[in-house]
Amino acid sequence: MKAKLRTRSEQREADRARARRAALKALKKARTAAEATDAKLSDWEGEFLGSVEGRVERYGRAFRDPEKGGPTAALSMLQAQKLKEIVGKAKGKKPGFQRKSRFGQTI
Repeated sequence: MKAKLRTRSEQREADRARARRAALKALKKARTAAEATDAKLSDWEGEFLGSVEGRVERYGRAFRDPEKGGPTAALSMLQAQKLKEIVGKAKGKKPGFQRKSRFGQTI
C-alpha cells in the first residue's frame, strides 16, 4: 500500500485533526475515569473539562496564544498538565512530583 503524498497544508490539517481527536479522547477518558471512581472533582475542574471540550470541538484547539503550545496541538501545555492531574486524581494518585529513591521506592 503506497502512502499518498501530501502538501504541507494538507499534512498540517491532518496533524491538527489528529491532535483534536486525541484531545477529545483524553478529555472523555478523564471525565469517565472521574465518574467511574466517584472522584470528587471540584467545581472548577468540572467546568474546566466542559469548557476545554467545547473549545476543542468548536475551534479545533483550546488556546489562542501560539507561545502556549505547538502549532498543531489542541491543548496548551498547562491545559495538558491539568488534565493529567485530573486523571491522576480520578485514579487516586497523589498530586505533585513523586521523588524516588535509588532503589525505586517512593520517599
